[in-house]
Amino acid sequence: MNDPCFSKVGVLPPKSKADYAYVLRGLQHLSEDGTMAVMLPTGALFRSATEGEIRKHLLEKQNIHAVISLPLGGRNFTAIYTVLLIFKKKKTDKILFIDASRDRVKNATRLKQNFLTEEGFTKILHTYRNREEVDRYSRLVSLGEIRENDYNLNIPRYIDTFSEKKIDVEATISSLSAKRRVIEKSKKEMIELLNKLDTPEARQAIKTVSISE
Repeated sequence: MNDPCFSKVGVLPPKSKADYAYVLRGLQHLSEDGTMAVMLPTGALFRSATEGEIRKHLLEKQNIHAVISLPLGGRNFTAIYTVLLIFKKKKTDKILFIDASRDRVKNATRLKQNFLTEEGFTKILHTYRNREEVDRYSRLVSLGEIRENDYNLNIPRYIDTFSEKKIDVEATISSLSAKRRVIEKSKKEMIELLNKLDTPEARQAIKTVSISE
């Protein structure tokens, strides 16, 4: 705690997770007009205890300028979601949230890894530079709203990614009916085969199939 990097925050990052230790050290060396981007696991957005206290400190100091979610498996060949946190020493009244987790292309040779498409990367850059709000993709959020959420930065709290899907009810019912006919036909064929066997096991199996009907 004698290190000014941590003493000004008042708490130390946990020994088991160094995420915010890297963040605070980076901020210590960031110039007044500089920008710092740090890739972190999504847990850094909502973990509590001392990490929650550090996150609260950074938010109240208005050092966090943007939170950008990335595709699953986009880091170190591991199947986890990650985020980019953008820091500045210049204060900002609103934080830009961007959900780019769906803008990905799979790598067939490495099943656990996804990549941002060129279009997805360009979209992030354009949205970040212009601090634009795009429906179901990006949103500017006030510190007041984040306080109401107990300084939790989990992106689904601020961006509604739910999309309605139209269902063709008639086609769905028709498909289910067709599948039911196939199942009934298979059951009849199975019973006929079991009757031909005429063994205790076969007779028991016929009872089981009949009950399931």
